[in-house]
Amino acid sequence: MKSNDALACLNALAQEHRLNLYRLLVQAGEDGLAVGELAAATGLAGATLTNHLHILRRAGMVTDERRGRVIQCRANYPQMNDLLGFLSENCCAGSATAGCAPTTACLPARSKR
Repeated sequence: MKSNDALACLNALAQEHRLNLYRLLVQAGEDGLAVGELAAATGLAGATLTNHLHILRRAGMVTDERRGRVIQCRANYPQMNDLLGFLSENCCAGSATAGCAPTTACLPARSKR
């Protein structure tokens, strides 16, 4: 990941509602959540929710898919893992003896449906 991409991701997550939305999507796993479910969970108005999702989408942190009349949103796990890797790539100056473990990749939870 390049610095500009990391900055875009961090900027998108540096707002309370967007961070909350993203965490809900990570917790939802591979199926994600419908926009209506996100609205119900957060209490955000439609236009506000849409704006926050657009910002997360532009940063590559969220993907979505239309299923008929429903828009299903998902956390972009590869992008999240790239960001975590970027942030920790020089952890403890590369010393394996400093007690610093490399970041492990996060995989989406399997669907319960």
